Amino acid sequence: MFREMRRKKQALPKEQIDIILTKGTSGVLALSGDDGYPYAVPLSYVYDGDALYFHSAQSGHKLDAIKRNEKASFCVIARDDIVPEEYTTYFKSVIAFGTVHVLEDDREKREAIEKLALKYAPKDSALNREKAIQRDLKPLCMLKMTIQHMSGKQAVELINK
Repeated sequence: MFREMRRKKQALPKEQIDIILTKGTSGVLALSGDDGYPYAVPLSYVYDGDALYFHSAQSGHKLDAIKRNEKASFCVIARDDIVPEEYTTYFKSVIAFGTVHVLEDDREKREAIEKLALKYAPKDSALNREKAIQRDLKPLCMLKMTIQHMSGKQAVELINK
């Protein structure tokens, strides 16, 4: 179902893919948008080792696209060093493929927003985090991407560095 990477020696192992997804702060979610046009939107996210979670407004282009077609990809670029004298970049990136759906269960929604809060405000107190979650929980829409396939790739120049 998913293509094999053409340049296999540049493939990142699962451990490095997990590190990139865990440490990354933003990525681009690609969906099937209006009139067959791709719709790619940059988002903050959290990865828990099995799935990706995003917060969202309760309506808009992203949710309309997901309702039409839940298949998606999410790309995170971990490194992109421009090397002008070589006319290239030294890069590391990951692409995850899967399906996205809106979390309806309040417990699952709360767990997802707590993961996001801990990632982006790790030094905040538990009390402040709880206040923020309670304040925003009702109007909040949380999305979960169930990952079916992942691949990571790096510039050939970074292999064995």
